[in-house]
Amino acid sequence: MVTCKDFLSELNGYLDGSVEAEARQELERHLSECPNCWVVCDTTKKTIQIYRGVDPYQIPAGVHDRLIAALHKRARAVS
Repeated sequence: MVTCKDFLSELNGYLDGSVEAEARQELERHLSECPNCWVVCDTTKKTIQIYRGVDPYQIPAGVHDRLIAALHKRARAVS
């Protein structure tokens, strides 16, 4: 049984189609039963579609460094 945490850890692979067929079915079953994960998945998918057509914007180095540090801190806290 896929949990929300499992789904979120596989979200990137699910969206880019790199998960195995059996795992994809389990993730889709979870999506059909979990409105919270469905919203996260749908929002992420739509965000990717919007930003695919936009030219990249270079953020200032200081902002980039703070963002990366915050993401690393958050990832350690979740693990």
